[in-house]
Amino acid sequence: MSDQKSIIAKSPVTYADAGVDISSGDRAKQRIKYLAQKTFTRNVLSEIGGFGGLFKLDTSKYQQPVLVSSADGVGTKLKVAFELGIHHTVGSDLVNHCVNDIAVQGAVPLFFLDYLATGLLDGVVTEKIVSGLADACRANGCALIGGETAQMPGFYSDGEYDLAGFIVGVVEKEKIITGANIQIGDVLIGLPSTGLHTNGYSLARKLFFEVAGYKAEQYVNALKEKAGAALMKTHRSYLNVIKKLTAGDYVNGMAHITGGGITENLPRILPKTISAVIDLGSWPVLPIFEHLRELGNVSQDEMQRTFNLGIGLIAVIPAEKFKRVKSMLERANEKFYVIGRTVKGDRKVIYQ
Repeated sequence: MSDQKSIIAKSPVTYADAGVDISSGDRAKQRIKYLAQKTFTRNVLSEIGGFGGLFKLDTSKYQQPVLVSSADGVGTKLKVAFELGIHHTVGSDLVNHCVNDIAVQGAVPLFFLDYLATGLLDGVVTEKIVSGLADACRANGCALIGGETAQMPGFYSDGEYDLAGFIVGVVEKEKIITGANIQIGDVLIGLPSTGLHTNGYSLARKLFFEVAGYKAEQYVNALKEKAGAALMKTHRSYLNVIKKLTAGDYVNGMAHITGGGITENLPRILPKTISAVIDLGSWPVLPIFEHLRELGNVSQDEMQRTFNLGIGLIAVIPAEKFKRVKSMLERANEKFYVIGRTVKGDRKVIYQ
């Protein structure tokens, strides 16, 4: 018994002693509540802080509403954010990525939830992250109705965190876009990306910071900007242009080009008997991709299945509708490139 008594704490141990400051967390959550409420629509029936977010679906707008959901994270792009101390753009990266994933199926976003986990909750950093989430939600017409902020001391290194998100949208059943209607001879148009978006960062960081030995704040002549700034370009939302394409019933399928590049993402929407021919050189590859390839002597195949190479979205357009789509996109000042066509095949991407 004497040995057992000797290991009992001499004074009461609190949660704060274990690394979790409940009071600090509560203050941060109050700020989160304010930022999130700015994204609320009349369909949100709950307040931030409840056990679940409540959202009323407006069924009067739909005959057969179908909910579409997706989840994703920012990935190792966060490592660059930590290095630069830039935390306000990663929330936009996350929201826009999730929005694109459901929009390519014809859905419009309804609400979003986030998961933010860190070792020690920093109120200033947290506010910057959530500000980015809220700004992007508002821009996409999406309500930030809840989430989780977790303090996990000993699990994350000081100054580091993880960020993930969950989105729910809606589409009329008869307007769901799956790619099933894609035909041989359809035209492939590509919309430009802003950079790496949120994919390929493990390889990009290795090439920039290990192989080349760049510092995040170092100016790189080949890029005409600093290394960190080039890597932190925000993942673009394609929602507005997708709405234009779907409103006119112009598309047979759409692919969000994320991890796996065109090589692995485009086949996800192709019917079993159809392949896609991609014309290399039909769009300008962004300088950052060329520089990454040169730094690591990376093979073309590896580049194509790791990065988006400057194309963030591919829309499959029936040949007879292409002129109307071209005119519509030009009027909207949307930059696009004709990058290929569909052919008879076995659901593969063929580069030529």
